[in-house]
Amino acid sequence: MTRLVLILGDQLSEGVAALKAADPDRDTVVMAEVAEEAGHVPHHPKKIAFLFAAMRKHAARLRRLGWQVDYTPLDDPDNTGTITGELIRRAAERKATGVIATEPGDWRLRAALEEMPLKLHMLRDDRFIATPAEFEAWAKDRKQLRMEYFYRDMRRKTGLLMDGDQPAGGQWNYDHDNRKPAPDAVTYPGPLRFEPDDITAEVLDLVEARFSNHFGQLRPFWFGTDRDQALQHLDHWIAGGLSGFGDYQDAMLADQPFMYHALIGLYLNAGLLDPLEVCQKVEAAWKSGHAPLNATEGFIRQIIGWREYVRGIWYREGPDYTSRNVLGHTNDLPDLFWGAATDMRCMERAVSQTAENAYAHHIQRLMVTGNFALLAGIDPAQVQDWYLAVYADAYEWVEAPNVVGMSLFADGGIIASKPYVSSGNYIDKMSDYCGSCAYRVKDKTGPRACPFNLLYWHFLIRHRARFSSNPRMGQMYATWDRMTEDRRATVLAEADAFLSRMNDGKRI
Repeated sequence: MTRLVLILGDQLSEGVAALKAADPDRDTVVMAEVAEEAGHVPHHPKKIAFLFAAMRKHAARLRRLGWQVDYTPLDDPDNTGTITGELIRRAAERKATGVIATEPGDWRLRAALEEMPLKLHMLRDDRFIATPAEFEAWAKDRKQLRMEYFYRDMRRKTGLLMDGDQPAGGQWNYDHDNRKPAPDAVTYPGPLRFEPDDITAEVLDLVEARFSNHFGQLRPFWFGTDRDQALQHLDHWIAGGLSGFGDYQDAMLADQPFMYHALIGLYLNAGLLDPLEVCQKVEAAWKSGHAPLNATEGFIRQIIGWREYVRGIWYREGPDYTSRNVLGHTNDLPDLFWGAATDMRCMERAVSQTAENAYAHHIQRLMVTGNFALLAGIDPAQVQDWYLAVYADAYEWVEAPNVVGMSLFADGGIIASKPYVSSGNYIDKMSDYCGSCAYRVKDKTGPRACPFNLLYWHFLIRHRARFSSNPRMGQMYATWDRMTEDRRATVLAEADAFLSRMNDGKRI
């Protein structure tokens, strides 16, 4: 009897669990471009086009490998608009007895699959290095789930950058070498760009017709859309960008959206690249003398450390994690996140580059847009929806812990030992944004005071009861207490005025 094999848009790996459990001689793969998945948040048109084109190419590849594939394009008149609807329709057509699926990285979709009237065999997504059971065993009985110690276990498990049972170079972590301010010039030309082929061009026309009202620019479109192109992109970055990645991974320049970053998250998270193969290629570059250890370790830590860690947190914390809001923040996401005019140069650069590329690197996300959202008291659910919508590499499993835990401290400290908040000084140190900003980063108060300076203190004071005993934050409160009473009153009043303008929809 035929079974259906569900392949989702972020499961474009030939060795995904559902395929390994199926039989190409009797089972049928089901893939579908559906309105519900494309529109449950207003996904960036580039992200939708990337996934649809990659899905179509993956379906063709599976057919060449001998699989029967029932593929539903978005504009198919029989398209039911949902994944479960397509499975039910195909089951009736094929007289299928059930569905084999690899677990989604989205609790919403997982619940929908479990509730449909078909027999479901859901398998663990084994494309991650750490299993949920391994992460749970590591996390059990720990008072603090700090990524660094988990990362060391992943190094030992994979053997990456290990010298016997010791870390290569004698240190586990070279992060102290990876915080240089922006250089005068970036020598890496940026990510590899691909001309759209016929399949991609057809998808672009479809996305343009259906999703032109979504935030972001569809064209020019240059993402790779199959595994071969993803591998070419990776090799291009290793050859030209890896050597500078470590030193400048936290730096930001107004006219350099990519710096030395790999921009492989979209390929990894869709399944076109495997995390272990990526890290092994990077390690090989170091072993051959083509990359410094600080860059190699810093990159590998992002993949087998941070990426695996946030997956473990998302899985362990469960479906209610995305609804957490321990700080009680309720302000609405301001329109500047959707491209409205703003006088804040750093926010303008981060948002406009996101609109253009469906991408911003991790410091832009954490210390510009995320920092602002936290300081301004914006509702975490709205911030999550924004990050999920606008970035081509965003899926719930990776996006929620980064936003709920790392950026917004909405989980109460499961991920971060303190909120990642800063005044404008950090942004000024790590970027060239402030020199051309209408606000003045050196002004602490007054009509041109940097909003980050005002909001930083406003955040700390409105949450003093929670954070004053945090050993990493005591010095901040001591600094506040040394200010004159008039100075403190002015800072809070001007921060209140800024938030009022923001909440009234005025330009900020």
